[in-house]
Amino acid sequence: MIYLIYLILVLLLFMLDYLSKQYIMNHFTLNQSFEIIKGFFNIRYVRNTGAGFSIFQDQRIFLTTVSLLAVILLSYMLYKENKKNALSIFAYLLLIAGALGNLYERALYGSVTDFLDFIIFGWDYPVFNVADIFVCIGAVILIFVSLKKEDYNAKS
Repeated sequence: MIYLIYLILVLLLFMLDYLSKQYIMNHFTLNQSFEIIKGFFNIRYVRNTGAGFSIFQDQRIFLTTVSLLAVILLSYMLYKENKKNALSIFAYLLLIAGALGNLYERALYGSVTDFLDFIIFGWDYPVFNVADIFVCIGAVILIFVSLKKEDYNAKS
């Protein structure tokens, strides 16, 4: 039963990413930009054939394979977590949903829709999407949980 809840949560997160990308694809033309906060935040529709920071450009088979393996490995790790730590479980759900969101688009189109564009201290940060946010937050949570476990083990 608990795995059904996990599946529903992953699907809800996946749909949030999917719907945000569909909105951008349906309402923007490629490379169109719309300023939200002057000098800080824009919505800019771009297609990324690579991974984070545009590395591995045009490596569709490699990136699709790595994403699929990541989803399988993360699903196994979620299964092994077996209700031990709610924060870790949430992190795995975020990571799986994010990986699936980008995997779906990469497999279907050969690229992913990116549209969140921040300029921080004059640096135009690479454009990203909701799935990328899920992956980053999930990774940070897992690092935090891991450090807390190490801290707890050191004190024991």
